[in-house]
Formats: sequence, C-alpha cells, structure tokens
Amino acid sequence: MTKRLFDEDATLRACSAVVTVCEKKDDGYLIRLDRTVFYPEGGGQPGDIGVFFASQGDELSGLPIDSVGDETSLHISDTDKALCHVLDTREIGGDIAHLTDAPLPVGTRVRAVIDWERRFSLMQNHSGEHIVSGLIHEAFGYENVGFHMGSDFLTIDLNGELTMEDLAVIQLRANEIVWRDVPIEIELFESSEAVPYDYRSKKALLGQVRIVTIPGADVCACCGTHVPTTGQIGLIKLISCVRFKGGVRIEMLCGRRALAYLEATWQENHRISNLLSAKPLETSKAVARVMENAQKAEFELIRLENEARERFAKELMGKGNVVILSGPMRDPQGVRQLANAVMEVCGGICCVFAGSDETDYKYAIGEKDGDVRPLVKAVNDSLGGRGGGKPFFAQGSVGATGEKIASFFTNVADRDLAGIQDTGTVLLSRNHHRLSIIRI
Repeated sequence: MTKRLFDEDATLRACSAVVTVCEKKDDGYLIRLDRTVFYPEGGGQPGDIGVFFASQGDELSGLPIDSVGDETSLHISDTDKALCHVLDTREIGGDIAHLTDAPLPVGTRVRAVIDWERRFSLMQNHSGEHIVSGLIHEAFGYENVGFHMGSDFLTIDLNGELTMEDLAVIQLRANEIVWRDVPIEIELFESSEAVPYDYRSKKALLGQVRIVTIPGADVCACCGTHVPTTGQIGLIKLISCVRFKGGVRIEMLCGRRALAYLEATWQENHRISNLLSAKPLETSKAVARVMENAQKAEFELIRLENEARERFAKELMGKGNVVILSGPMRDPQGVRQLANAVMEVCGGICCVFAGSDETDYKYAIGEKDGDVRPLVKAVNDSLGGRGGGKPFFAQGSVGATGEKIASFFTNVADRDLAGIQDTGTVLLSRNHHRLSIIRI
C-alpha cells in the first residue's frame, strides 16, 4: 500500500520512492510506488501530474519544500533524466496509481516530482471553495451538493437559490477570512462518531474521518489538499450564479487563476475603453450609447430599404412574369419581402433568388391569386432545391449557380410551365446591381 505523504504535508513537492507495480493499460502505464506526494483524483480535486526522474541516491524520505520556495530546492537540473511523465493520478482499489507515458521496471528508484504550480493552484481553489461553501451554509443553511475544479472555473452546486447580491456579501466575508491569514487545521478521527463537533459532509462517512477546519468559516470532512494558511489562498472571486437542478451553480476562482481572469477582464475592458474613448469605469455607459445609436441606424436602414423596395416594385408594375437574381441580402426576410412587393404589382409570377454561387440561393416565388406549385416543383427538381408553401407563395433554397438559375428561366417558356409566357421579363442582378434584362 502506497504511503500518502501529502496527508502528512501537502506542501511536499517531491519525494524519492521505489516502483512496486507497473501495469500496461490502453491509455498508458499504471505505476505504483511505495510512497508518493502525488494526490489522486477525488473529492472534486483533479489528480496530480508531474515527472519521475532518475533517483540521485538511496534516500527515500519526503523532501519538504516551502510552498513559495525556489524550484532549485528540488535539486533538479537540466541534465537530470526524466524517466517518464505522470499524466494523471488515480485511486484504484484503495491504493494510488500513477498513469505514465512509459513503463518502469519494478524496483526502480525514482524521484517523483509534481507539477507544483498546478497543484498549488488547485490547493488555493480547494481551500477557497471550503470558505465560500462554509459561509453560505452558515448564512443560508444550504448544502454543497456538487463541486468540480475544471480547466476554466471551479463550480459549486447548492441546493438553494442565491442572487449575485447575496454572493457579493459572501465574497467580501470570504476575502476577509483570507486577509486574517489564519491556519487551516486538519485532524484525523477514527470514526464519524469520534468527531466532537458538527461538520459538513456530502454523504454519511464510515471509518476514519479527516476534518478540515478553517476558523471563522468552515468545518468539513475532506480528503483533499489545502494550503497551510488562508492567506495563501489569495483573492477569492465569485464569477457567476445560475439556477441549476432546483438550486444554483456558482462559478468562482481563487489565487493565481482569479488574478489571471481579472487581468484578462481588465485588458479587455481597457481595449473597449480605448475604442469608445471612455474612462475604464464608464465603458458600460459608452456601450449603451453605441447600442442606442446602432438601433436608431438599424431602424433608419430598414425604413430606407422598405422605400427602395417599394420604388423597385413600382418600376416592375405590369411587367408580367419577373425573375430577380441578386447577391446575398442583409435582411434574411428581404427575399420574401421583395417577392411580396413585386408580385402585388407585376401582374404575373415573381421569383426572387438571393445568394451566391459559393453558398446557395434563397428563393421566394409568388403570384397574386395564382398557383405557383408546378413552378416550385420544377425549380426544386431542376436546380437541386428544397422548399414549399402555400399555392400562391413558396420559399426555399437551391444549390445551383446563378447562371444555371438564369438558364432555367430562359428555357422554361418552351415548356409553358405554370403559364409563363414569352411576354414575361427576367431581371438579372448581382450584388444588388442590375446586369441585364432577358425576356422569356
């Protein structure tokens, strides 16, 4: 059974150890050691990653390293040989297994070195989560029913509802616990009945119970790693709060990850403030003005488009059968609206195709008090289209090029399809510029 050095001191970054088991698996090799500083995945905390180096000697004791110490205190140089990389650490059958990218013979002596920056960040976030969950439990009585440390945010699921205003109070209190820099106490009891005080736990516990106490904030059963004092957690930032499974899900960050998130947020706000010529704390007002002006411009553009559409329709009054071929339209409803306007006055069938050869063409085909279904079927069959609608109006799309669409309508009069006669007009236009008029 592997000795768990992290239970004795979570600030250990490395230790010497002996390989006791090596098994081939589909995703790598599972290596067990006689002792390890690598924490296995559990309790919402991911397993450690790192490197196994060739051992420098026979010493098998843990190497205590101060949490803010120099990496050189691990006695690792550029010439040290990496035997394999640890991709994950798992608990299997009550023991610890290290998933590696290469095998090691049983009996090999290694120096097991964790990725400390990652581990310390996980410890900061784990300890910060305890403070937040404990304060919420004290203030509202809600239970933490789910906890996950992802690659982006740490999430807490609670069985009650909170608002961002509630969380603003919790956030301030949580950071006040950090500023006090009180020790985080860890005690091991033989059974849950032996614990002399109330504590939080997601489930009933049997056997030994490990209690993590953060004075003034939380008492909780936990098997994970934590920073020695609350000051090492750094900043606690609550990001969001959304409804989730009858309660809420909170996104939060602590320490280095919180600083990185806020720095990225500040940089983004700084770019916005420069673009809008606004002070950093007044960007929302500047954005609101831009949105208001954009909305006014959009309404004016719609008005102008409607006027242009009506003028265009008047130009085609009495023209009979009309086909309009254009480039993509800004408004997705533009194809339908143009077809509606023209069919009311042209005295025949109106066909509007808008799009490009690289994508497809959206169409709208209509005839006032008419029946365009035969034509729509022919369009779909001949031009690889899909669509339909009412007898007098249909919409859809075709995968043909503009030239094939024009050719289809140029030749359709020969088949007298849907009553289209030689007196009809084909209007060809791309990018909203008329190219030519062809009679069919």
